Amino acid sequence: MSYQVLARKWRPKSFESLVGQDHVVRALSNVLDQQRLHHAYLFTGTRGVGKTTLSRILAKSLNCETGVTSRPCGQCSACVAIDKGSFIDYVEMDAASNRGVDDMTALLEKAVYAPTQGRYKVYMLDEVHQLTGHAFNAMLKTLEEPPAHVKFILATTDPQKVPVTVLSRCLQFNLRQMSGTAISEHLQHILGEEQITYEAIALQLIARAANGSMRDALSLLDQAIAYGGNTVNEQEVRAMLGAIDQSYLFDLLDTLAAQDGASLMAFAQQMEQRSLSFEAALADLATLLYQIAVYQSAPGSVSQDLPEYARLVALAGKLSPEQIQLFYQIALLGRRDIGLAPDEFAGFSMCLLRMLAFLPGEGSGSVTGKPAAAASSNTPAREAIIAPAQAAPASQASTPKAITQVAEATPTETIAETKAETRNENANAVFNGNWRQLVDQLKLGLARALAQNCELLRHDEHNFHLSVPAAHKHLLEQSYQEKLRTALVQHFGTNIKLHFEVGGTGNTPAAQISQEKAELQSAAESAIREDDFVQALVRDFGAQIIPSSIKPIQ
Repeated sequence: MSYQVLARKWRPKSFESLVGQDHVVRALSNVLDQQRLHHAYLFTGTRGVGKTTLSRILAKSLNCETGVTSRPCGQCSACVAIDKGSFIDYVEMDAASNRGVDDMTALLEKAVYAPTQGRYKVYMLDEVHQLTGHAFNAMLKTLEEPPAHVKFILATTDPQKVPVTVLSRCLQFNLRQMSGTAISEHLQHILGEEQITYEAIALQLIARAANGSMRDALSLLDQAIAYGGNTVNEQEVRAMLGAIDQSYLFDLLDTLAAQDGASLMAFAQQMEQRSLSFEAALADLATLLYQIAVYQSAPGSVSQDLPEYARLVALAGKLSPEQIQLFYQIALLGRRDIGLAPDEFAGFSMCLLRMLAFLPGEGSGSVTGKPAAAASSNTPAREAIIAPAQAAPASQASTPKAITQVAEATPTETIAETKAETRNENANAVFNGNWRQLVDQLKLGLARALAQNCELLRHDEHNFHLSVPAAHKHLLEQSYQEKLRTALVQHFGTNIKLHFEVGGTGNTPAAQISQEKAELQSAAESAIREDDFVQALVRDFGAQIIPSSIKPIQ
């Protein structure tokens, strides 16, 4: 015998075996058991959720030799013929290819004759929304008052295109998309009956790829069985679907939390070498970020059965809710715009770099932070941190062996700067060597991210030698360099050249701000732990101190 695909072999034959449509099954069962038969039914829903299957089961229920019932026997000649597609009084018509008024007129002319074999003539019109307007008009009267022996079943994936005059004449049922859990459990049952070994995670991947369609899931399962040589395991299903390995996503988020740009790009290159789908990677990353956000807000809502539950919990402690929300939004926008990128790798890499550049509240080059406001605090702890940082002489900074980038002015720009200098109130200002204080005074805009992540190595009247840590070398864009140089020219009233190097000790304003925040946080936590009232609560009532809920007073 020829092989029969799983989607056909395991098509439900009764209401009891139908998966995921309990609300429709209950309504139809009551209609049949109470003999409250309607003359027209409309099934709506996306592809592969059971519209045609429900139509055949309903046709068997109406024509079963045991009588009109919600539990057709499946053994009589009518039930067997409908399952085989040879029942003369059950007609399935594709409205996409038989959409004209002539096709509808021919069908209605045949409908007036009594059934040949069964109790009712059942006409099933699939994709009914594709009928022409004249065809709909031709069937309206018959659809409203058909002969007693005729039942119409309409099915569509787009009910908005069906005229309201047709909708009002039908008993309408909306079939839902299948949940991933329901699909996965059904696939497990089928593989058990087929005696095929499988891994549960592989079935979860198939269920997710099916996107709510049981027929798509069974087709993918057929493909996975063929791909794996009569086995279904996670590694081969991921390769077949081009699905991203979840461990890569956790590693990516760990690297983002550590602000390691080099490792971040290395992970992206490894994914490219494995020919993984970057669009799917962004979708899976958004799903993972969603799960982390849910865990942070309601830990009990995340199932502990997830394969990577421990790593998910760890990431929920490393990343703040603000960072999770930012990463989630960037992943969604990146997935939307990846088709506009030069290629998928560039689009995916840019998303990762965007996440790195806009880390909120970490002093890592964020353009949304407000370091100037943070620097203005006059707490003793902040003064103790700032003093040694400012006292360190620039001559002690190590000069790395790196290629030097110089930002020079063109003659036209020099003329424009000279005109600007005459209007600058800070012209001929004296620089005391405090780079962080100077950065706070400059009007930089987006170039502030570069300035905050620079360390001043040495300087003279016309030259500034700056180093940028390797983790932030992506900020060395020509436009940022030019904006920083222009701001310095306007501030000092003289032509200035910038010399950039990659490396240095990392003693940048951003690093200083981050260190100060850490010191303030530590001091605040110590103050809470040492408070007599808090200690009494811990001792007498078993209270627990949650460090992440403690915020220092600026």
